[in-house]
Amino acid sequence: MMKTWISGVLLAAVLGIVPAAAEPRHGIAMHGDAALPADFKSLPYANPDAPKGGIFRQAVTGSFDSVNPFIVKGQKAVSISTYVFESMMSRNYGEAFSVYGLLAESIDVSPDRNKVTFVLRPEARFSDGTPVTSADVAFSLAILRDHGLPRFKTYYSKIRTLETPDARTIVMTQDEGDRELPLIMGLMPILPKHYWEKRNFEASTLDPIMGSGPYVFAGIEPGERISLKKNPDYWGKDVPLNRGVWNFDEVRFDYFRDHNSAFEAFKKGLADIRVETDPTRWTYGYDFPAVAEGRVIRERIEQQTPAAASGFAFNTRIPLFEDPKVRRALTEAFDFEWLNDNLLYGLYRRTQGYYSGSELSYLGHSADAREMALLGTDASRIDPRILDGTYVLPRTDGSGRDRKVLRGTVTLLKEAGWEIRDGALVNIKTNAPFTFTISCLTREQEKIALHYQRTLKQIGIDVRIRQVDSAQFQRMLDTYEFDMLPVMWYNSLSPGNEQDFYYGSAGRTVPGTRNYPGIADPAVDRMIAALLSATTREDFVSAVRALDRLLVSGFYIVPFYDSGGQWVARWDTIGRPKQPPLPGFEGTALWYAKP
Repeated sequence: MMKTWISGVLLAAVLGIVPAAAEPRHGIAMHGDAALPADFKSLPYANPDAPKGGIFRQAVTGSFDSVNPFIVKGQKAVSISTYVFESMMSRNYGEAFSVYGLLAESIDVSPDRNKVTFVLRPEARFSDGTPVTSADVAFSLAILRDHGLPRFKTYYSKIRTLETPDARTIVMTQDEGDRELPLIMGLMPILPKHYWEKRNFEASTLDPIMGSGPYVFAGIEPGERISLKKNPDYWGKDVPLNRGVWNFDEVRFDYFRDHNSAFEAFKKGLADIRVETDPTRWTYGYDFPAVAEGRVIRERIEQQTPAAASGFAFNTRIPLFEDPKVRRALTEAFDFEWLNDNLLYGLYRRTQGYYSGSELSYLGHSADAREMALLGTDASRIDPRILDGTYVLPRTDGSGRDRKVLRGTVTLLKEAGWEIRDGALVNIKTNAPFTFTISCLTREQEKIALHYQRTLKQIGIDVRIRQVDSAQFQRMLDTYEFDMLPVMWYNSLSPGNEQDFYYGSAGRTVPGTRNYPGIADPAVDRMIAALLSATTREDFVSAVRALDRLLVSGFYIVPFYDSGGQWVARWDTIGRPKQPPLPGFEGTALWYAKP
């Protein structure tokens, strides 16, 4: 290998070609330059002088039977990858998408980003004291790609070669022109080869698995509690990314059957913080003495990233929901105004599209020349109002019986081959009734489903509602065995490879992706490829907006709503930095504030 390289350099010199000099850097951005300088002291939303110590207790809804977060099998415990494992690079959530060295001290990318070189820090260690080496990186890529979650295969299969010239250097190449891939590979979890090579990686486990992160397992009580303790010998305490975070000596997750039980635990002081999602509880539930006395602090933290795309997902894999007209009819029948006034206390706004509330949204932006070129002939199948950025979901009169909106729904269903006979919506050709099941995990989801059920009953649709436990719900998500259920996708200001995992055509048949509706549209795949290959912010925004228009025009979900921020309650023993990151609340930057 060395001889070939020297020969190449000599040949280049003879021909007068000057090869590009290597430029190892402390961090890179998806577009432009990373915002933080090489000598940055801490993340902008962390307090480097935060006190250390104490216990951070969180109440979690559901259960778990596995602590391996990287495989399909098992009901996974929360936050294990955050606290126990690390990657070569880590994100600064004060930017759209930039990564900085964590296990790696530097990253070097070629101008076309088809080649990336990482150099590991010599001091990086797993929790048992074993050095983190390039062999661990190569092992991690192979085992995650071949035996891990489907998204790992989607991302990591793009790597064509991986070389490890020494124990600290990793050189990866691709040939697909995916400009995000160097950042994605930098964020790959690094697993200890010496630990996993003698174990079954694909099996669910409750063993205290090993990583290089700041915490190790202190206790595992299946389905009830996970306790993590700070590793006193943690190698990375002085890395700038880690200053002001990981401030607690112990982090504990207690599991509760439902949100009410978890809330009661918070009220009793058994949990330190709660991110509230129930508007009724936020409006009326926080009237206990600790709030009045100022010992519990309530805050609304503004979110500066796209609103989560949430709603009831149609399973387009079943014949009932194959027709986009049917999906559009049922989407436009949803009476958000009644729901917001009567159940949500007017605290929400309707989510429009998949990147709502950001510059990436189709709404308010007419398709420009870049978008039209990307869409090509597929633009002709998009509603002109979606193309010019004016389409919004119908507003009802809030009565719960808006006849004008429901007449429009019935008209669309008639065009799709359905009509009302004797009070029931039936197929015109077969006389089969229009009936389906909405599967729900929580009581809050069930309330929305009941409201939707009442609306659709007015036009003869028979909707059944089924409440399932967390294990059943997860199996439905993984196997796509459902008619309709509530889903959520979190998008950032720099959507990338995960978009293929969310909406790519392969997810229609591959189990375990987040393509819950079964979207299979070559135009969607093209827009995802375009946003991944964009070299300027302008081209990137155009590709994302074009993707948004295609997804909206497909009517794959009945969109819900968002509050524009997060409702957070915390006991006064928990401190937080004044400046939150762009996505909002960040738990890793909290600290114990003595009363």
